[in-house]
Amino acid sequence: MKNKLFLFWKPFLAVVLWGLSFIATKIALSELTPEAIILLRLLLGIALLLIIALFTKRDFSVSLKNHLSIFILALIAVFHLWIQITGLKYTSATNTGWIIGVTPVFMAALGFLLFKENITLTKISGIVIAFAGLLILMSKGDILSIGFISHKGDFLVLASAFTWSIYSIINKKISLGYSPFMTILYLFIMMAVIITPFILNSETINSVIHLSLRSWLAVIFLGVFCSGIAYVLWAQALKELEAVKVGVLLYFEPFVTVFAAWLMLNEAINLPTILGGLVITSGVILVNKKKAGS
Repeated sequence: MKNKLFLFWKPFLAVVLWGLSFIATKIALSELTPEAIILLRLLLGIALLLIIALFTKRDFSVSLKNHLSIFILALIAVFHLWIQITGLKYTSATNTGWIIGVTPVFMAALGFLLFKENITLTKISGIVIAFAGLLILMSKGDILSIGFISHKGDFLVLASAFTWSIYSIINKKISLGYSPFMTILYLFIMMAVIITPFILNSETINSVIHLSLRSWLAVIFLGVFCSGIAYVLWAQALKELEAVKVGVLLYFEPFVTVFAAWLMLNEAINLPTILGGLVITSGVILVNKKKAGS
């Protein structure tokens, strides 16, 4: 029992790092464009994963068929990160943490619409509850005040939750011959290749050269810890523990973000934010709820 509990430190640390990623991104956004943040994060993540791969003597053999699938995933992942980070420019890290949590809701809806996957009354109730929570969160309790322009940051982050659900479903449906570790490494490399042409300009290069220490620390944290260490820990945890038990820890991610945003960014914690977040989490739990005996 103690050994089992000890194993949970890996996914728990990964969730904490991912929860803090929105804080680090918000800090980096004060000096860098979303595209520059994505590339620097990827390059640092690639460097760390390459060192680990070489040290552990991983198989670097390449399959063209597998790489075509990874290219499709990379396109979606780059677009997902771009709209998420762009959205974060216009909304709080707190809102972003809660909104990203609705990804399983989109996955359940898309699974039903595209693949005729089973959807129960409990899941439908969860979807409705989660979106009610979103309305409370985005409107700060005044639902009639919601507008696309005034809440563009929230809507962009919501769109990124949708794109990540598409990524997750495609990733689940395709079969790759690489190990999870090498898949992540090749995915990051492909994403870096895709995003690089969009930042090759003097303005971006200049902003990187003159980047402050605070922003460099934020970018290093994103690349080494969030894109590197967290993914490795999560992959190891999925090997050692049941996926369902590991996945439950993701419910704690928004709470990490909310507390860290209050502590490090002085973002206010008000009643509509907490209420909206808790309602979203309740809806997501219902969506993920399994039937007894299944």
